[in-house]
Amino acid sequence: MENDRELLKGSTDSLLLALLTEQAMYGYQLVKELERRSQGYFQFREGTLYPALHRLEKDGLIAGKWQPSPVGKDRRYYAITDTGRTFLHARLAQWTGFSKAVSRVLVPSGA
Repeated sequence: MENDRELLKGSTDSLLLALLTEQAMYGYQLVKELERRSQGYFQFREGTLYPALHRLEKDGLIAGKWQPSPVGKDRRYYAITDTGRTFLHARLAQWTGFSKAVSRVLVPSGA
């Protein structure tokens, strides 16, 4: 559904940063964790994930580092920076206010 893509565009950065607050992860690991936690709702493709990771890294919100993989090629692990934590905190405050306002409109108190 087209609307779902539009909603995802505004949430991608926050979703990725939230996962990275817990531990550093590589791309495929991020995709699988988003899918698992959302019970399959979020299914990121490379065309969505890697541009977002590169943008976040360019903006100083995450830092990437190549590390050896126990199997196969080295993996690039991403970790949230202090700037990223500050950004995520602000974004979560915005999200809380926004979601409350949307709920008040969609589900009126008299319903």
